[in-house]
Amino acid sequence: MFTGLVEELGKVIEIRRKSKGARLTVSCQKVIEETEPGDSIAVNGVCLTVVEIGSTSLSFDISQETLRRSTLDLIKPGEAVNLERALKLSDRLGGHILQGHVDTITKITAVKREGEGFIFKFKIPPGYSHLLVEKGSVGIDGISLTVASLSTNEFSVAVIPHTYRATNLQFKKAGDRVNLEFDIIGKYVERMVRKK
Repeated sequence: MFTGLVEELGKVIEIRRKSKGARLTVSCQKVIEETEPGDSIAVNGVCLTVVEIGSTSLSFDISQETLRRSTLDLIKPGEAVNLERALKLSDRLGGHILQGHVDTITKITAVKREGEGFIFKFKIPPGYSHLLVEKGSVGIDGISLTVASLSTNEFSVAVIPHTYRATNLQFKKAGDRVNLEFDIIGKYVERMVRKK
């Protein structure tokens, strides 16, 4: 599990395609600390398993399923990625619970400066609007954010300057795709209610 509080902005060194997946290598410094092969790291909100550790890099194997469901299929060398190590039971839960299991991808429809911060607007993918609530939590590229406004086919989040500078949002623009993970508690409640 993760909190959605990005620890480090890494950079893609290489993505090597394989017949049924890929090997991703990312340069980083902070998230290498205390990391061992087999540990989980959220890369743009996608929970990946560390398979190799270099002096300034981590490598991950990515399944075909993960490539189909996330923006990792579109990632290129040199691209900035949000990195977060898995939650320890002794850590503070400053964001919200994220599993690193991306539900879908979506497009940024607008980025607008508002005071010192920014408003990011996103298209709601068909079939997912019921999982969003105003002032509820949403994971965008692994960042824990709060839904600021919600309409029929679009939602927005307000991004403070710290979050903007500490994440890959600083490089995003309208038309870019991002990973979406909806609140796990909301998903369980929705399933229980639907079964009755």
